Amino acid sequence: MVISGDKGLSPAARSQLEKEIANLRAQRDALAPKPGEQERTGDAADQADVIDRAETAARLDRQIADLAAKMEHGGYGNAQLPDGTVVSLRFPDGDEETFQVVTVPGEDADAITSDSPLGLALVGAKAGDEITYRTPRGDAKATVVKLTPPK
Repeated sequence: MVISGDKGLSPAARSQLEKEIANLRAQRDALAPKPGEQERTGDAADQADVIDRAETAARLDRQIADLAAKMEHGGYGNAQLPDGTVVSLRFPDGDEETFQVVTVPGEDADAITSDSPLGLALVGAKAGDEITYRTPRGDAKATVVKLTPPK
């Protein structure tokens, strides 16, 4: 299977990751308490606000680190499909849909992420295979019509 892009990421996925990291860093900079701010706070509500902002900043730091690791080490592991894989599925009601596997979720409604339950269920599948994946409403099934790795 040929992997496109640097570290298995397509140029579009890499660009999306860079934008997301920049956005998260801007949010973190706006929210993080400034040095000495905790000592200057007045009442309990002010102190609670500073603590909430610090916790949010820490959560954003974790998200930034996760995305940076994805950029450095690639968009998928051995148990995920590469970014840009195209898959056609037939559902039990007879409908067929084609999706593109992406590393980073975006605005494309016809995309599935490589680490989603459906994306993970497709690992190792080939045309004709029936897959089962978890949804919020319980397990769902689909038949793989075609699976095309990226060029």
